[in-house]
Amino acid sequence: MSTVDLEIGGMTCASCANRVERKLNKLDGVTATVNYATEKARVSYGDGVGTAQLIEAVESAGYTARVPQPAPSSTGSSDDGEPAADPVRTMRDRLILSAVLSVPVIVLAMVPAWQFDYWQWLSLTLAAPVVLGAGFPFHKAAWTNLRHGAATMDTLISMGTLAALGWSVYALFWGTAGMPGMTHPFEITIARGSAAGEIYLEVAAGVTTFILAGRYFEARSKRRAGAALRALLELGAKEVSVLRDGVEVRVPADSLAVGDHFVVRPGEKIATDGVVTEGASAVDRSMLTGESVPVEVGAGDEVAGATVNAHGRLVVRATRVGADTQLAQLAQLVEDAQSGKAEVQRLADRVSGIFVPIVIGLAVATLGFWLGTGGGAATAFGAAVAVLIIACPCALGLATPTALLVGTGRGAQLGIVIKGPQVLESTRRVDTVVLDKTGTVTTGTMTLVDVVAVPGVADEDVLRLAGALEDASEHPIARAVADGARMRLGSLPGVEDFRNVEGLGVQGVVDGHGVLAGRPRLLADWSVSLPSSLVEAMSEAEAAGRTAVAVAWDGAARGVLVVADAVKPTSAAAIARLRGLGLTPILLTGDNEATARSVAREVGISEVVAEVLPADKVDVVKRLQHEGKVVAMVGDGVNDAAALAKADLGLAMGTGTDVAIEASDLTLVRGDLHAAADAIRLSRRTLATIKGNLFWAFGYNVAALPLAAAGLLNPMLAGAAMAFSSVFVVTNSLRLRRFRAAA
Repeated sequence: MSTVDLEIGGMTCASCANRVERKLNKLDGVTATVNYATEKARVSYGDGVGTAQLIEAVESAGYTARVPQPAPSSTGSSDDGEPAADPVRTMRDRLILSAVLSVPVIVLAMVPAWQFDYWQWLSLTLAAPVVLGAGFPFHKAAWTNLRHGAATMDTLISMGTLAALGWSVYALFWGTAGMPGMTHPFEITIARGSAAGEIYLEVAAGVTTFILAGRYFEARSKRRAGAALRALLELGAKEVSVLRDGVEVRVPADSLAVGDHFVVRPGEKIATDGVVTEGASAVDRSMLTGESVPVEVGAGDEVAGATVNAHGRLVVRATRVGADTQLAQLAQLVEDAQSGKAEVQRLADRVSGIFVPIVIGLAVATLGFWLGTGGGAATAFGAAVAVLIIACPCALGLATPTALLVGTGRGAQLGIVIKGPQVLESTRRVDTVVLDKTGTVTTGTMTLVDVVAVPGVADEDVLRLAGALEDASEHPIARAVADGARMRLGSLPGVEDFRNVEGLGVQGVVDGHGVLAGRPRLLADWSVSLPSSLVEAMSEAEAAGRTAVAVAWDGAARGVLVVADAVKPTSAAAIARLRGLGLTPILLTGDNEATARSVAREVGISEVVAEVLPADKVDVVKRLQHEGKVVAMVGDGVNDAAALAKADLGLAMGTGTDVAIEASDLTLVRGDLHAAADAIRLSRRTLATIKGNLFWAFGYNVAALPLAAAGLLNPMLAGAAMAFSSVFVVTNSLRLRRFRAAA
């Protein structure tokens, strides 16, 4: 199967999207999802189908389709040099023209005292350009759909406004409404009157203006909603200084190739993902991960494109370019999520797909009922038009995609990538969170956590001599000791006669002292015994699942260094927040029971599952699910991938492996458990917004349709309320832009 994203043109409402989707899905071997908010179709198709057939199918439904083109240049010009048309600006100009002409028509109709002789003819002169000119897109779309045997929201709008205009023209030319001195009051309820004396020009012009306003604010809001993704794509550097034969050459960033060495000066953006080969600096990764504190990097450290070099000159070797970079993959994940549909959206699509024919039938039935019961043509006509206009469920089509668009965009800004809309459904039901220990709750690297010296010996002396000796070794425990010593003391002295004793430790000469560091057995081989205080310190460390290194020099034991996989500083507070969200945390690890219990106590977790193999992690998730729990899994390693995929909700640390990220539902770009709590909060908030939007859209139509059919709702007010409904839904969704991560 191949997958392509098509840009769909000509859609004006949710039922348009539903029609295009149905047309594409009728093709053999094609599965399509059309998103009205993003105006894109995500299409999967087999070997027997090509993009030309897909485009042809869309066009046969009365819409346009094309494969997405590269973004326009910064000049905003099209390929032929002409300025690119801005659809939002065109819509705004149409709205302004409509409003200027409509206001006098509405005011004259509402204030009988201002109805001078022949005021009705002035109203016709002003209203006709609004309905036929400014409202032309509605009529064009309705006609296009009619030719293809379909009806959409535009059909309702076009029928309603043209009916109001046509009735008014009839009453003016062939009825009594065109007589000099004619007046009629503006009423909220529709009263029985003379059919030939009623005009609805204020309805025709007002509804057109209100709906244009709704469409304009909707389009502008959709543009704002997609701003997060566009901002992500624009984060990258535009130019870069590449080293060619030792000389810096400025070239466009998109011309970089894997293996190129490039220079990043203080304050510049790093052009692409790579590895530092020279220099040291702090890198601000906030735009990519949401971390507020710059991260120190040096030779051998990986850096990501679009992050900012805070100080110092770096030389970086490019390892990933173009679509392979972290930034590009993050943007792709966000766009994939925005193109999908949650279950609640599929329900809304099904409803909107059958809604229009039902509404047209209801309008005809309303007209027939009022005429049949002697209510008068004016009453019957007004009620039928009100039904057509009030029923337009544009808000229904916008309820889910706009909230999803804003929520996923805001998540991307905070370093939270929601992979698909179905994820939102899972976050609401999750009650248990399984946390991998190494790399998730802990840092995943050995760290010096304690120094115990015998009486009369300074901790600094133990650190200095043992740190210098261990600095000559590549063992992970030795690296932890050396790095910890250097961090606390600064520089370390040199070592002579260094020797690694396999499985026991290291020995050598530092500052004239013969130093030993390792297991107690290494010291015993040199006839050095541990005093009781150090024996006790080693026993306590091992009971807590930590590693203890005995240190001796000049024939006597001097101290013990304790090394462990340190708990991340934010883990305890983040787990408390997860509890506050109603989740029960469980620590899951392949480490021994003592180590796991020690970490669990430190972060406030009571339930621990230790000494499990990767396959056993999946079994633990299955067992919890069989017990009726809805499980979220947070992990970062290859050994977590299967469990992440099996869990109801998988959250991968973005600092982990690509396999884990691929298997998860949510990716946390920051390697911080606070991001897990923020991700669940954001997902739940987005889902709540979608449900609030749907309640408003459904409730509005259900409550208003009977009022319109009963003749209790003026058509112009119906149009204003319908337009407000769409604007309300989009504005409600935009509130998600104010979502804040925990401090």
